[in-house]
Amino acid sequence: MMTAMFDFKRLRDPLAALGGSVLLAVAAMVSAQAQSDFPSRPITLLVPFAAGGSSDVVMRLVSAKVAESIKQTILIENRPGGGGNVAALALKNAPADGYTLMMGHTGTHAINATLYPDLKFDPIKDFQPITALISFNNLLNVPEASPAKTAAELVAFAKSKPDGLTYASQGVGTGGHLLGVILAKQTGIKLVHVPYRGVAPAVTDMVAGRVDMMFSAYLSVSPHIKSGKLRMLAIAGAQRHPEFPEVPTMAEAGFPGVEMEQWFGLFAPSGTPDPIVRRLNREFVAALQSDDVKKMLQPQGSIIIPGTPEDLTARIARDVVALGKVVKESGATPTE
Repeated sequence: MMTAMFDFKRLRDPLAALGGSVLLAVAAMVSAQAQSDFPSRPITLLVPFAAGGSSDVVMRLVSAKVAESIKQTILIENRPGGGGNVAALALKNAPADGYTLMMGHTGTHAINATLYPDLKFDPIKDFQPITALISFNNLLNVPEASPAKTAAELVAFAKSKPDGLTYASQGVGTGGHLLGVILAKQTGIKLVHVPYRGVAPAVTDMVAGRVDMMFSAYLSVSPHIKSGKLRMLAIAGAQRHPEFPEVPTMAEAGFPGVEMEQWFGLFAPSGTPDPIVRRLNREFVAALQSDDVKKMLQPQGSIIIPGTPEDLTARIARDVVALGKVVKESGATPTE
């Protein structure tokens, strides 16, 4: 009499499939629970500039407001260097769980795509936009001892100097850097670029008279403007700012095209779950639109521009092309 052989393989395959399905279901439940509990621990927010600069001040102000709402600490971590590339690369390599964010800007997510030929990240594919934060137009500033009282006088002064003038910037590839390149190319003057690791040390040296000029946000220089240590000559924007109606635009001063909108936005790593992205969007937009934040930012020359993740995505796609053209036309390189 023959004994029937039981086919264990036939039983094992369905069990394995069932086990795999159970594991996937459990993983999905755990992921959903983690998203619904977000945030359950402190969030780290990378700022690609040195502490004390305008972007750092703004991010700390807004983050403090969000931290109150979500009842979790938001740790500001300054990661200056490489025109924002150091911080951007750190964000790209961070877990896509919403606990590591970054204050990106015009440089990291538009300018650098063209400026750096060996960029280690894709400004569109490697990041998840959350919301735009603020924008501003740089002001052309000079030290108190400068003989220039207008932008035209500054250009004339530069032409009288065989070695030209020095100009500080927040770093290679920043708006302050490119605006100097554009001004030099348009006027034929010689400008020697002096890049710093952030705006604060650059402003310190300009106040001390170690550099001749700088394009910067009003927030970065406001105490020195008020004290008379620095002087505003023009604004590198399409129109005068309502807070500074006496300051002409560069176009009004005789230099059309020397302008560039500087914006900042909040980003997470690509792949961050949509519920977490939407929660962060709601929280940061609400903070930006709160009366106390508005009262702090608007008098300092910042324009509040919150919106949806899709709005910021569209802004990046536009500026990668538009500012890429500016970079190519200016001839700027990372080593300038």
